[in-house]
Amino acid sequence: MTARQLPVASPRQVRRAAAVLIRRDARAFTTLIVLNALAAAAGLVSPWLLGRIVDAVGAGEGTRTVDRYALVIVVCALAQFLLTRQARFVGHRFGERTSARIREQLVDRVLALPASAVERAGTGDLAARGTADVPEVSTTLRDAGPDVFIATVQIVFVLGAVFALDVRLGVCGVLGLLGIGFATRWYLRRAHGDYLAEGAANSAMAEMLSATASGARTVEAFGLQERRVAACDEAVEHSRRTRTRTLFLRSVLFPAVDVSYVVPVVAVLLVGGALLDRGAVSLGTVVSCALYLRQLDTPLDSILRWVDQLQSSGASFARVEGLGQEPAADPGPGRFPAGDLIEVTGARYAYDGGRDVLHGVDLTVRPGERLALVGPSGAGKSTLGRLLAGIDRPHTGEVTVGGVPIAALGPDELRRQVVLVTQEHHVFADTVRDNLRIAAPAATDDQLRAALAAVGAEWVDELPGGLDTELGTGAGATRTDGARSQQLALARVVLADPHTLILDEATALLDPATARHTERALAAVLEGRTVIAIAHRLHTARDADRVAVLDDGRLTELGTHDELVARGGAYAGLWRSWHGGEPPTRAPHPRPPGDQADSITL
Repeated sequence: MTARQLPVASPRQVRRAAAVLIRRDARAFTTLIVLNALAAAAGLVSPWLLGRIVDAVGAGEGTRTVDRYALVIVVCALAQFLLTRQARFVGHRFGERTSARIREQLVDRVLALPASAVERAGTGDLAARGTADVPEVSTTLRDAGPDVFIATVQIVFVLGAVFALDVRLGVCGVLGLLGIGFATRWYLRRAHGDYLAEGAANSAMAEMLSATASGARTVEAFGLQERRVAACDEAVEHSRRTRTRTLFLRSVLFPAVDVSYVVPVVAVLLVGGALLDRGAVSLGTVVSCALYLRQLDTPLDSILRWVDQLQSSGASFARVEGLGQEPAADPGPGRFPAGDLIEVTGARYAYDGGRDVLHGVDLTVRPGERLALVGPSGAGKSTLGRLLAGIDRPHTGEVTVGGVPIAALGPDELRRQVVLVTQEHHVFADTVRDNLRIAAPAATDDQLRAALAAVGAEWVDELPGGLDTELGTGAGATRTDGARSQQLALARVVLADPHTLILDEATALLDPATARHTERALAAVLEGRTVIAIAHRLHTARDADRVAVLDDGRLTELGTHDELVARGGAYAGLWRSWHGGEPPTRAPHPRPPGDQADSITL
């Protein structure tokens, strides 16, 4: 199954989302505009007064006039400094608050994504958006945004001042800046798509490296090292090519802009000199215009220094905002499951347009029933388990609970109905209490301890802080091994309290003694619930109410253990192959030496 990229927002959607963020903190944004305008206005005084000083000296005025102008210049420079400082302070506060809102929104949207979308995207795409794209946007809001806004206001005011002094010199200055305009336009027409391609390549690389690292043992077991290394090299090379492309854009833009800086100043001095010879302008006016245009270096440098960041963060914002474009699960207006009956009707499924791996499966799971799914490797057991858990949706047929398609249920409602338990687990860098309350936010400490006891996790009481012990890998945190991590995951299942559990190697990481202890404890908790076990070892099927046999994506047999053994069909053959002898009845019998259960005993 290949990963599918999550949606990316269009430029229009990004602009609309940015406008929403601005409106949510409109007061700070308005203050930011006013402060920047005042700072830019204060910065216009100095060049104009320097021109007046030149004219005053040329007219033979005394030092008193020069001193008076110089004092005003100092006061205005100090005012500009204070206003700019306050504007940056307000801008950074605005950026941090807006960044926090984006992070919170990202978490809410990720948690609201349908399970199928998360599974299809893989961990790489989500990880890249959360750990690379969000910080990119945050940097822009905190640093680049205020700097660019201040610089833009300064440029507008400076050009306005030049035109106010002399329209002809203002036209010269604007024409001299056209080179920057052409270079920037060339860059912007290419940058957005190239930065989106770079972000997608980074996501693909992260997914490839993550999948290879997490499946390292499987890769080694099947001798796939060279193939995986080649695939990783290809992903890294693709990422390198996209980065080289954006680097090329910058290598063209920046030199062209550096040359364009001096053109307007030279143009004003040449045209101004010609006008001065004709007596059309004063020397002070030419000097003031040249100084104004020279002042453009600082704001233009600021903008061009951040333009690369702005394009990169624009692409990042499109990827972050794109999570909101993924269709949410929707069971339909007013539709909620009416009961716990699970029905599979004519289900066909194929991964990403490939050949069908399930072929017209029909199955009914009665409330409270304990059903085992068995079959040879590749028969479609785990795929059917994913359909039953609502992770995937059949392309033909239906999988419903209480008459409602399981895959259409929202995450909260789905968790109350059906939970898939696998050997995969995660321990968050937080306390034991908060790790458990993910499944039941309102659970009391007594309920948490009861859930831990149900899965045999009494070791929590021996931790330094009990339920308040910090888990994770940081300083002062307590590390948990695979067995303890899986027990915490199983305790969450107890707290979630679904009516149906789908078990796929749920205790595979536990040692045999711990696995048996956990199974015995959970057996009492699961009493009365529907349990669907993907049985990789047939003792699970022997203890089930019914056994469903899959072969090549088809349901070939369905019945009790004894019935299927008596038929002498595929299940009887599997049982004889696994047990190594004549098929016994369902009477209890000792497990083979060293046998480790891979799912809860039925």
